[in-house]
Amino acid sequence: MAASWRDDRRKTAERGYGSKWQRERLVFLDQHPLCERCEADGRVEAATVVNHRIPHKGNMKLFWDRSNWEATCKRHHDSDIQREERSGVVKGNGRDGRPTDPCHPWNRSGEGRRG
Repeated sequence: MAASWRDDRRKTAERGYGSKWQRERLVFLDQHPLCERCEADGRVEAATVVNHRIPHKGNMKLFWDRSNWEATCKRHHDSDIQREERSGVVKGNGRDGRPTDPCHPWNRSGEGRRG
């Protein structure tokens, strides 16, 4: 069985999280100072972590793709996001009550759709 990207024991700098990342994450957090997930919940919380929306799993092109970056607070990163990555399920509902997980049956074309 292949090892997970998370099991990679190389130094963080060797995985892309070196001085260039530290500079770029600070610029990104300066441009996006609030946690996107807290804002979606109607709360205001400072963002301290830059999360990769789609886990890069060592793909450096995806790693540096800023459209794949998400400003989050530590609480969201260390709880909800980690759980989503482990389970493969996005938690929560939108304002219309529909599940936010794109793989939820209600969000697939055809089956299970309302209206």
